[in-house]
Amino acid sequence: MTFLSYRATWFLPIALLRLLLTAVIRDVGEYTYDQSDKLESYYDFIVVGAGSAGAALASRLSEVEGWRVLLLEAGGEPPPESHIPALYPLLQQGSADWGYYITRQKEGLFGFKEQRIPFPRGKVVGGSSTINYMMYVRGNRRDFDNWAALGNPGWDYASVLPYFIKSEDYRGTYNVATTNYHGFGGPLTVDDKKWYSPILHGFLAAGQMLGYKIIDANGPEQIGFSVPEMTIRDGWRWSTAEAYLRPAAHRENLHVVLNAHVYNVIFNEYKQAIGVRFEHHRRTRIAIAKHEVILSGGAVGSPHMLMLSGVGPAKHLQEYGIPVIADVPGVGQNFQDHVSIFGLTWTTDPGHSINMLTFASPSAIRDYIFDREGPFASPIAIEAHAWIESDEGDPYWPELQFLFIAGTATLDKGLGIPEIIGYDKKFFHKYYKSIFDKEGFSIAPMLTRAKSRGSVTLQSRDPKVAPLIDPNYLSHPKDVENLVKGIKFALKVGGSPAMEKYGARFHDKTLPGCEREAKDSDAYWECVVRHLSATTYHIAGSCKMAPPSDPYGVVDNTLKVRGVSRLRVVDASIMPIVVSANTNAATIMIGERAADIIKLEYGVYR
Repeated sequence: MTFLSYRATWFLPIALLRLLLTAVIRDVGEYTYDQSDKLESYYDFIVVGAGSAGAALASRLSEVEGWRVLLLEAGGEPPPESHIPALYPLLQQGSADWGYYITRQKEGLFGFKEQRIPFPRGKVVGGSSTINYMMYVRGNRRDFDNWAALGNPGWDYASVLPYFIKSEDYRGTYNVATTNYHGFGGPLTVDDKKWYSPILHGFLAAGQMLGYKIIDANGPEQIGFSVPEMTIRDGWRWSTAEAYLRPAAHRENLHVVLNAHVYNVIFNEYKQAIGVRFEHHRRTRIAIAKHEVILSGGAVGSPHMLMLSGVGPAKHLQEYGIPVIADVPGVGQNFQDHVSIFGLTWTTDPGHSINMLTFASPSAIRDYIFDREGPFASPIAIEAHAWIESDEGDPYWPELQFLFIAGTATLDKGLGIPEIIGYDKKFFHKYYKSIFDKEGFSIAPMLTRAKSRGSVTLQSRDPKVAPLIDPNYLSHPKDVENLVKGIKFALKVGGSPAMEKYGARFHDKTLPGCEREAKDSDAYWECVVRHLSATTYHIAGSCKMAPPSDPYGVVDNTLKVRGVSRLRVVDASIMPIVVSANTNAATIMIGERAADIIKLEYGVYR
């Protein structure tokens, strides 16, 4: 079966459902973010990228009435299905996705086609917050204290917590005891996951049997089991476009221009950023910034734009004939991602997990259309997560997070999921075909503090040619060792009495490619790690925030780029080390904090 027929088979019933849902939901298609008709030539600040950080930053800067702010986004309006939480899988490899692929990996992805995978990133207003899973997890307090300890004052936990709180409009009910850690009335709605399958209770009970508490993952400590909080309001995805840009639409000093692909930053003879060159409706345009240009293109987009603009490793830029404005070796280096093993699968007795009929039932459709409730009001699959103590160093700074998925990779009987994730089809069918008709769950160990480092580099000086993205997965042996530990803990949870009551049975078929290793040995599990580990879409670090003593630093603690002036980077790429959790919440916090840093520098105290 060809790729198109696989995709068509999987998408046809969901596409019909999408049309039905969006046809009766008000607001879809009734609002436009694009203000191209207002585009001018001069602004005080130009923000490139309307994603998780960029949308928050531009909105906050435009609170200053005397500042004119231009927000340029390469993508367009949110597609209708992006508003409905359960339909997020439709967004990958669609019009709202950049369509990136990573390079062939040497140490892993052995179970994936050509040892490379799709790498979704949002090309749409709201960026990846418009296509992501909507999970709101801030990270461990030690993550931020470590950023400060590495030479970045002002980024410790005590300094960043107020910005998490400022951004949040908390509507949850599970975590009353940690109210002081939440914000109320901010732009970003955070709420409980409203719908889940019965087997969630088994996972939480298993954690308690193993000695763990049910926690607020955004509270004071992270060790324990938790039901995730989501960026959803009343059954509607609450992206940064909805949270920050739509409420600011009435401001005459904020112009949002969509389908504007920025080619490069323009510098004057003093290495000052004075504007950007971009394509809009097939025309090359220039916009000039009186004060600053701010890149918020994410961990792929921002280093790519810097290098195209002449800021990066000099030798690398010269290879592509790009005039060097500033030799900054760290641009595109220090690239990090969270690796997860999504293939550990248990089957269960029928009726405890989810299947395709869960979403095709008339009651599910009716509940969403009339009440914004039911399975469509929450993203499918991940229903809980957990963190366990670290074996080394501070035990409360975990190296592993576990994602509990109420379903298996065979949810659609192999019709579309292998293509979306990137599995090798022969490998996938050989391993999973025997359980295509079974309900079940998965427990995915996720490496929160990977030691492997990758890179983003050029493959052309043409701005329309994607950069080379090499996460360099599993290149450090400690990462493999920790994931093996993660597998063993997942097996404890899945095999606990709390899960047995649901008929949980581990799918212990020998993994193709690992037949030579003794079953259940460390060598066997290492083989599993190298075959099944893949991205969790939490990329960061490629424009590292660091003091001058670090030769691979790209921005300082005020997010100004080295070697030039009037240029900053504000997004997940500035993280020296990726946070020990999903990255969206921390990326929004970076946008909030950067806005205040800029305001204070210009004497605006609000």
